[in-house]
Amino acid sequence: MSIASPVTVPTVQQYVSGLAAQLLVSPKPECLLCYVQRMLEQFGCDCTLRFAIGWRDQRLPSVRGLERRLQSRGGYCDCEIFLNGWRVADKYCLVDPLSGETEPPEPMPGCLGVGPRSSQPCSLWVPMR
Repeated sequence: MSIASPVTVPTVQQYVSGLAAQLLVSPKPECLLCYVQRMLEQFGCDCTLRFAIGWRDQRLPSVRGLERRLQSRGGYCDCEIFLNGWRVADKYCLVDPLSGETEPPEPMPGCLGVGPRSSQPCSLWVPMR
């Protein structure tokens, strides 16, 4: 009969960090905005750029200035990227027949793709004016 080793706080923290990393890894190449939008749907916003920074750290760890670029368009947290900075291009939106207003489709289409070394959004997204 073997005795299990005691569970320590660092062991639990390492285990939880490993699980979190697995949940946040993109299963396929996605542009920055498609990834952040998908993470927001699953986990919500914590008033930081955690998903944008996590994407950068996964895909392009040497890229600098991403936060500054997002913030220059009003994206001071992940959800503000979409409130102030970018929106779904009209050609992918649904049009309300009564009001004529456009709304993003439900569910969102998959990422339209960008090059593996690009931090630019795919053509699904357009900057807000």
